[in-house]
This record gives sequence, structure tokens and C-alpha cells, in this order.
Amino acid sequence: MAEYMLETKNLGISFGGLKAVQELNLKIKKKELYGLVGPNGAGKTTVFNIITGVYKPTTGTFLLDGEELKGKKEEVINHKGIARTFQNIRLFNNMSVIRNVMVGLHNQPEFRCDPFTSMFRLPKHFSSEKEMREKAKEILRIFNLEEERNNLACNLPYGKQRKLEIARALATNPKLLLLDEPAAGMNPSETQELMDTIRFVRDEFDMTILLIEHDMKLVSGICEEVTVLNFGQELAQGKTSDVLNNPEVIKAYLGD
Repeated sequence: MAEYMLETKNLGISFGGLKAVQELNLKIKKKELYGLVGPNGAGKTTVFNIITGVYKPTTGTFLLDGEELKGKKEEVINHKGIARTFQNIRLFNNMSVIRNVMVGLHNQPEFRCDPFTSMFRLPKHFSSEKEMREKAKEILRIFNLEEERNNLACNLPYGKQRKLEIARALATNPKLLLLDEPAAGMNPSETQELMDTIRFVRDEFDMTILLIEHDMKLVSGICEEVTVLNFGQELAQGKTSDVLNNPEVIKAYLGD
């Protein structure tokens, strides 16, 4: 059994002559809450895109729970156990809240029906649909969204849309959950509620979570370790309190 849930080894990618990420070495333990931070343009979302198969790395590799996934397609990586949210919310706006979560559940073997069963609406189709709806309600309950389940996703307030996107990602039953600026656009009370929810998800589901975030209060409040990127390179890495007090990190954020 692998010691780390996610490990990157000299991971890098170049676009033409631009080295967007260089020699990134992450070691994220199982059930760890880990932060990836840095100024705008540092390469954080590019790292997520590599790990989820959107981009293929130019150098290095990465492993999920000891299995190398470099070069695998997005859907394969998702099935292996990596799910993500996006900096800009990507929901199915004209579908109900519960249907958004059920889309994620279609990834799970226990809810799959063959095309024949679904096409002819055989009893297994309806029983699977009922089980999926009940599971989706369970997940929505975690995020205090069960009462909103029949509303259109586009009609939710911004903070609840953020939570729904996390709920949908969680429905794919990942080993590793990637959160890209989950607190973006939230007020302080919404951010605090989100912090509590992220902790609960980690503890309740034994989840490993890697998050990108600019809200340093959130990062220092929930992340056990962080890596700081600057111009695509590791600037600092280690315990959150130590890293965030590093003069080089402060300089990168605030300038001279």
C-alpha cells in the first residue's frame, strides 16, 4: 500500500518556450488537507489540469495511491479516483440541484444500467434511479442543500452553487478531491461554513483534499501543509504556519 495518496515527481509542463510548471514535487499523505498557494499566474490551476488529465506533462510524472497516471485520459483519471471543482463554477444550470449530484453518481458501478434496461424502462432502471436519488439526497444533506434539491442549479445563491459543485465532485466517490478556489466570492460567514464543511468531508469520508486558495485565513485554518508556487516553481513547502511566515513567501505576495 502506498504511503502517499498523491505524489508528483519533477512534474513540469511547457507551452512553447514558457515553462508554466517546473520540477514540482508534492507528497500528500492520505486523509491530509493540503494547500497549493501562490500569486496569480503562479501555475496552480495548471497543476490541477495536469493531475486531472487535461494537460499531459512535459517532464516528470504523478501517482495516485502508488499508481502512475501520467498520460491517462480525463475520464480514466476520474474513474481511478480524482475529482475536482473549478475556479469558475461549472454546473448544469438548467438541471435541478439533485440531478447535478446524480450526474456524478452515474460514475459508480452500483448505479449503472445497461442501455437496453434504460431504453425500455425495465424495473432495474427505476430501482437504480430511486437508489441514486436517495444517495444524492444524503450527499446534499451534508451541504445543507437537501431542501433545495428540486430547484434549478442556476437559481441557487452563489455560495450554495459552490457547495453544489463540491457535492457533485464528491458523488464520484474520489480518493483525492481537488478544490480550485472554493471560497472565491464568498463572504466571511460563508467561508467559515465552507471550512467546516471541508473538514467534515475529510473526516467523514476519509478524504484526501488538495486545494488552491487565495484566502490565507482559510488556508491557515484548515491546511496541515502547503506548497507555494511562484512563476511555476516551488518557493516553499512544509507546515502551513512555517511556510506562511516565510519572508520569501511574504515577498512573493506583497512585493518588496
